[in-house]
Amino acid sequence: MMVLVFASVAASQSIDPAARLFASVAAETHNKLKLAFESRGRYEIRNGMAFGREPDLATGLIRTRLGAALTPVSWLKIFGMVQDARAPWYGPGAPNTVRDAADLHEGYIELFPDYKTGFGMTIGRMMLNYGDARLIGSPQWGNLARTYDHVRLYHRSPRAQLELLLVSPVKIRPTEFNRPVLGDRIWGTYNVFPNFYRKHQMDIYVLRHDQNRPGGFTGPGRLEVNTFGSRITGPLLLRANYTLEMALQTGKVGPAAHRAGAWFSSVSRRWRPGGRALDISGEYKYASGTDDPQKPARSHTFDQLYPANHDKFGHEDLFGWRNIHNTRWVASLAVTSALSVTFMYDNSWLASPRDAVYNGAGRPIVRSATGTVGRHIGQEADLFATWRYRHFMLGAGYGRFFSGEFIRRTTPGVGPTYLYIFHTYSL
Repeated sequence: MMVLVFASVAASQSIDPAARLFASVAAETHNKLKLAFESRGRYEIRNGMAFGREPDLATGLIRTRLGAALTPVSWLKIFGMVQDARAPWYGPGAPNTVRDAADLHEGYIELFPDYKTGFGMTIGRMMLNYGDARLIGSPQWGNLARTYDHVRLYHRSPRAQLELLLVSPVKIRPTEFNRPVLGDRIWGTYNVFPNFYRKHQMDIYVLRHDQNRPGGFTGPGRLEVNTFGSRITGPLLLRANYTLEMALQTGKVGPAAHRAGAWFSSVSRRWRPGGRALDISGEYKYASGTDDPQKPARSHTFDQLYPANHDKFGHEDLFGWRNIHNTRWVASLAVTSALSVTFMYDNSWLASPRDAVYNGAGRPIVRSATGTVGRHIGQEADLFATWRYRHFMLGAGYGRFFSGEFIRRTTPGVGPTYLYIFHTYSL
């Protein structure tokens, strides 16, 4: 398979008819019509699934996208994208997290798309990312990538973008067309102040997450969670940079009163050994858990909403931003202008020993009702590399999880491993 990929790359260095065609369409229409295309394949082996409770998995993940953006006048943009996602080696039982036959992935209208000041609006189906995508994001590593049925109204100026939003994550239906399920929605305001103090940026948001039974809530009543948060990023001394984010939550989870919180902090810096860029960063993350899940009157487990969690808790994407303490170190070296190599290390503990450890989608993996089996979830080490050439990207990686006391005592304790190669062609 990879031999064919390298052959196609080599053949395309001198001839790239798709790129020429797309450029010709844009030129002939004076940039009023632009086409977009992506073809991606990833071939992965996952051992130790669910820490030994599920069979090992070897599969291919194929994703194809074709999009078109029409701008008939300066104040109007119409965009549509079709996506076809398949898992050919998974078998007939492939879940809706890896497959969705040709469907509308994006389709939206945007008013005043290129205006730097004044009002703007988008409405329709769209991939969205806010801040570092820790609460609302569209994870591109997954074979599908989440989209939202939404409406956004915003006002832009050099000092701020003030926004009102209502977004509903699209529920994937592999055997039929995806349609809105507005019983699961997030609404509120997300405001960005790009230069509120000497190159420091501040985001301030208030978000309400509502979910009823048709939207996916499985308990009595409904989910009604309010999130109040802020994110600040900017430069530090010695050419370092920082990011801080804090979110507090109130509301209800069914009949239970909900009080929860989460924290993120990071420091990063770039060095240039031998003229090559070396980026090193360190992070600490926390999200609260429920002290005693057997008492239904209180909920303290942080609601992570709909994040793009890839790489945030390790390259294997085992965990989510709920009931967790996590430290993370990343070093990325640009070996050449096209080739980069990254090493990542994560270490995680439970915030509450009687609450569960949660996966990247926010669902419980396993819990200890007594809270007497330890807090340490485990450590993960990852090494991966990417190589870019024009419209092509090739990559490969390996990850290994080392089970901590909590995982060893509540599961078979097998440390998952992750091996993959991928190729992408995008226009």
